[in-house]
Amino acid sequence: MTVDAGDIAAHPVSYSIPDNASPKTKSHHGENGALNGYYRQHPTELHGGGFAGMKFHGPDELAPADSLWTTAPDGAVRLRSGDDPSTTGIPAESVVTWFNKTVDRDPSKEALKIKRDGKWLTWTYLQYYEAVRTAAKAFINLGLEPFHAVGIAGFNSPEWFISDIGAIYAGGIAVGIYTTNSPEACLFNAVDSRANIIVVEDDKQLQKILQIRDQLPLLKAIIQYIGTPVQKYDNVYSWEEFMAKARGVPDSVLTERHKLISPNKCCTIIYTSGTTGNPKGAMLSHDNLIWTSKMAQESVGLNKDDVFISYLPLSHVAAQMTDLYLPITTGGTIYFAQPDALKGTLVDTLKEARPTAMIGVPRVWEKIMEKMRALSRQNGAVKQWIAKWAKDVGLRGNLARMKGDGVPFGWTMANALVFKKVRQALGLDRCRITASGAAPLMPQTQEFFLSLDIPILDIYGMSESSAPHTVNKPGAFKLGSAGREMPGCKTKIAKPDADGNGEICMYGRHVFMGYLGLEEKTLEALDEEGYLRTGDVGKFDEDGYLFITGRLKELIITAGGENIPPVAIEDHVKAEIPIVSHAMLIGDKRKFLSIMLTLKTEIDLNSGEPSNKLLKSTQDWIKELTGETMTTVEEARKSEAVKQAIQKGMERVNKKATSRAQVVQKFEILPVDFSIPGGELGPTMKLKRPVAAKKYSDVIEGFYVGTDE
Repeated sequence: MTVDAGDIAAHPVSYSIPDNASPKTKSHHGENGALNGYYRQHPTELHGGGFAGMKFHGPDELAPADSLWTTAPDGAVRLRSGDDPSTTGIPAESVVTWFNKTVDRDPSKEALKIKRDGKWLTWTYLQYYEAVRTAAKAFINLGLEPFHAVGIAGFNSPEWFISDIGAIYAGGIAVGIYTTNSPEACLFNAVDSRANIIVVEDDKQLQKILQIRDQLPLLKAIIQYIGTPVQKYDNVYSWEEFMAKARGVPDSVLTERHKLISPNKCCTIIYTSGTTGNPKGAMLSHDNLIWTSKMAQESVGLNKDDVFISYLPLSHVAAQMTDLYLPITTGGTIYFAQPDALKGTLVDTLKEARPTAMIGVPRVWEKIMEKMRALSRQNGAVKQWIAKWAKDVGLRGNLARMKGDGVPFGWTMANALVFKKVRQALGLDRCRITASGAAPLMPQTQEFFLSLDIPILDIYGMSESSAPHTVNKPGAFKLGSAGREMPGCKTKIAKPDADGNGEICMYGRHVFMGYLGLEEKTLEALDEEGYLRTGDVGKFDEDGYLFITGRLKELIITAGGENIPPVAIEDHVKAEIPIVSHAMLIGDKRKFLSIMLTLKTEIDLNSGEPSNKLLKSTQDWIKELTGETMTTVEEARKSEAVKQAIQKGMERVNKKATSRAQVVQKFEILPVDFSIPGGELGPTMKLKRPVAAKKYSDVIEGFYVGTDE
């Protein structure tokens, strides 16, 4: 069902139509709709209206810039452009023009869909555009200054998107705030980004901001977009009250703000997860995000008929690209999952939306795999035999496809009996692209889904590269690789060793502007040629596929001087011992390697804290290998049989060691799994090694007691 934005309870605002609206959409400026040349003016000085001394450019004219980097929120950078008119040389444009073009192409196309009170609500692209303009006017009316931030803390929703693009439309900067952030972490983001406005989802997020409000002198308003504030607070507004603030604000106000925008200026700040200190604000320009989304669209072949699911945290660059920017570039449709998506309802949204493209992080795919395995064990012997046979056919067939060979005998039957049914049960029957980002996918997870003819395509990138740099794609996919470079992207392997492994360095229009206010950190991140130093170690194979083999900052250098990348060993441990949730290798400046392990347990769905109760799959594995029944971590830690089962797994891992120095000699099961509330994991689920090492320093020292360390 399509609902007019003005009729939705959360949006009781009449959207004004400019006097010079185009005949096509009745809402855009100029005779040619959003493609008019109104803003294409020569730089000049703006006076009055609080903008004295500021240059204006267009929004699509590049601001003068001599450097590839800046740390100023209103600074401009030189683009890493090239001569290829289809990639590096495509014209730069602002978010304003880019969004308007999509609206002009098909204003009645469904853009955003969310289920509330059992009904799907829909925003067309025209309604989306009108809501963005209204939000932009309201932001300005509430005091948003140019190149100051609108912080957004909440689960994915149309209001999140409208706030984000609305902030940019108003000449501000959009900044996502993780919902898992503490009040202190919210304070850091708000102060660092000079937030004038903070948009929150509900009372839980609101209370965090109210706790720190007196430390935010630049904060002028807080907006709650779900429900209404539980009591009256000064300058705290419901979504309805906020949107009403646009009334009486003329279109000319937006016009003036758009004159300050340039494609090579900042529009979004993505805060890194802060695994080694305070988060750094990676400044992304209009061109960073738009150019990258266009190259990603070209790389994987997306179009206006594509349907996407939004459920990953929008504070992360991967979700910003796949949920917010790619759909607008393609003109596709976004379905929003429910806030409890990762607690079990995601599959319900998938079945209703039937997406054509879906991205997850490794833990999402692992949870789906674990659930499917648990359900499979409940099947009868015949069904289990059929599934096992079909999965063998599926894995062999997909591995053959990668080599350019045909599928094996039995493929058609396996597809009819198993593959199609699994896809339908997951809501992926229309899905052409299933991808994973943010961290490498473990080989056994890839193989599990390959066996069901659901290739999970690894994508590699980072906040500082506007998300993707290399991609696997249908027809160009290699197991264990990060894929090939996107069009217009270049890679340099710095200081390669004898095997070709060196630091991966990136170049292209997707490389960020710099870290907000951090010149030293920015210069550390960029080399003398303007390449982005990733800190990751890798190499290319003969077919141009990139393989990540380690991370410079995580390298363990043993007392004997051996360099050991821990992630590969940790992944082997998790593959051989499937009850292990997290593994952390120890051995820097030590004579031998040890490892701390956590077990997979149930999670408190409200707090995100791990419990002492083992997952059913963990209990089943222990029962199968030891014959013992146990339900808690405490029982498992005390069990000699469990320790022996883990030891056998460690022996299998050690057989893969390439040298004696890479053999893991000791392990310890920790009493609690790593988590965000526990501090060992960052908002993107990356392991904070220094935090975990400090927290469990007694365990680490215990490994080496009596060993002359």
